[in-house]
Amino acid sequence: MGQSKKKSSSPAAQYFAEVLHILRTVRELSQNDLGELMAYSGAAVSAVETGAKPATDEFIDAAEKALSAWGLIAAAKKYLRLERYPEYFQGFVQLEQEALSVSSYGTQLIHGLLQTEAYARALFRCDFPPLDEAEIEELTQARLERKALFDRKPVCVINVILEEEALRRQIGGTDVMRSQYKHLLDCSERPNVILQVMPSKVGAHAGLRGPMTVIETPEQTSLVYTEALGKSLLVSNPVEVGVLSRRYAMISRQALRQEESVALIEQLAGEL
Repeated sequence: MGQSKKKSSSPAAQYFAEVLHILRTVRELSQNDLGELMAYSGAAVSAVETGAKPATDEFIDAAEKALSAWGLIAAAKKYLRLERYPEYFQGFVQLEQEALSVSSYGTQLIHGLLQTEAYARALFRCDFPPLDEAEIEELTQARLERKALFDRKPVCVINVILEEEALRRQIGGTDVMRSQYKHLLDCSERPNVILQVMPSKVGAHAGLRGPMTVIETPEQTSLVYTEALGKSLLVSNPVEVGVLSRRYAMISRQALRQEESVALIEQLAGEL
């Protein structure tokens, strides 16, 4: 999910740059002075203040500490993280990270929550129009940050159903896929993760209309998210959500059980 390009200098990034500049000026520090306190170069501080480069989490933490900013700088982290994603995906990321449960059915690729860094980076490298190295790195890191959901308290239940063809698609080559299969197997051992595979031999089944994700919110209501070609749709109508949730339940019943799914992934890993 989420591979399109996005604007280089977002409103949140511009606001952060201005706050950083104001606080630095109040402290009567040059860019070189602040850089020295942060263990960064003055050029790096300048790049963030001018919007030439986005502020990383490490940069934000260092600036907060160096400027003793009462949390004003650190507070920007979650908003800047959000804007690393394409615009159409940002709303979903917020829902995902707060969800009580995430139930996803995917058809083309391994789900973003389950991707290794190498798999995600290889995926972004084949995007079109092509992404530059800075965009690839930013999107890869944003995808990895979503994995915080696995260890969040309260626990989130994550149920992922993958089409067998998504597992067989060779993204990044043999070494990347071997590592990806191992990661999937490791994830399947987590008590809050249910991993299923829809085998190709099933033929016609309830999921042929396309991928979707069912989100259970902290208010214990359900929403359904789907996307295609850089466009997204969030379904909140209770009747429609009910239909789609039942469809997901049927897909789950038609897919392999977790034990059988794990065996299939082990088989695929052995074929490399």
